Formats: sequence, structure tokens, C-alpha cells
Amino acid sequence: MRKAIRHLKAADPVLAAVIERAGPYKIQYREPIFQTLVRSIVYQQLSGKAALTIFNRLAEAIKTSPMTPEAVLKLRMPTLRKLGLSQQKATYIRELARLTRDGEVQFARLQEMEDDEIIATLTRVKGVGVWTVHMFLIFALRRPNVLPVGDLGVRAAMKRAYGMAELPKPAEMQRIAASWHPYCSVATWYMWRSLENEGAM
Repeated sequence: MRKAIRHLKAADPVLAAVIERAGPYKIQYREPIFQTLVRSIVYQQLSGKAALTIFNRLAEAIKTSPMTPEAVLKLRMPTLRKLGLSQQKATYIRELARLTRDGEVQFARLQEMEDDEIIATLTRVKGVGVWTVHMFLIFALRRPNVLPVGDLGVRAAMKRAYGMAELPKPAEMQRIAASWHPYCSVATWYMWRSLENEGAM
């Protein structure tokens, strides 16, 4: 990791200042398994606290740890709705479970695949968009060079750090991040941290 930090500091003085203020790199990883992607779907567009409550209820109802597609599919729609899932999210989770059970999504194979191939595979699941896969690539598969151009937090952090008048669009983000390669994931984490440290900056 020291190599990545050294590269980023040398490549981008603005990012170097963000890194200095944010401190050590302490990303928290998850396992690249079915349950992690289910968790991502639950967390979409919800506050962390509300999402955690619903996810814990789901885990309790399923009773297998980690969750399996077969266990999810045993829960009918009314049960999933009672746990707090919206109709849409319950449908997405059941669809992911079905595709995983049928072998169309194979989590064990993802480690061998390129980032673009993983995005193409997982976005076939309704409710799993590019942003969700980017999060899975960074936090579960630990890919070092992911720039989630659809992430509002990263856009807001870039706008602030680079003194932009508006939130940057994907092409502008790619331009700013050109010098970050091959460590865009590390730089992204620091962008998120810069927003958390806003009061101290």
C-alpha cells in the first residue's frame, strides 16, 4: 500500500494534500460472495442505519451464514416485504438468487475475471447497476484501479478538492484521475475520507 500512496502523492499535489489530512489508509473489505452483493442491493438509496436493520432482519430470517441463494429463494415475497424490503429490492434479490443458483452468476469465478467482464456479468442482474458493481470491485474483490464515476460522494469530493464550480461529469473525472492509475481505488477512498474530514479541513 505504501507504493500506492507514494505514487498518488507524487502524481497529484491536490490529492497529496487530501491524503495528508485524511491520514492512514484503512479500508474495510468484505468477502466477494453472494451475501455481499445482496447487502449492496439492500443498502441502495437508504441511510446506513435503516439498511443495516433490514439486512439484519433478512439474515435472521434466512438462518444460514453466509446467505445462500437457495435459502433466499425459500422466502416468499410477502415475507421479504415484512422484513422491510421494497417490492423492487425484494424482486432484485430473488433475481440475483435465481441467477446464482442456476450458475449464470458464479461468484467463485469473479476473481479470475477482468473488471469490465465482471461489470458485464453482474449488471445482467436487474437492480445491480454499474455503481453497485464498482463498490463490489473495490470493497469485495479488492481491485486497485476502480474509479466509480457515478458515485455522488466522489464527485462532491472532487468538486471541493479541485475548486470546481459544478459536480464533475465522468469525462472530467477521468481526466483528473488520469495520473492516479493504477491506484484509482485508493484515491477514491481518500476522496470519500476528505468529505468525512470536512469540518477539520
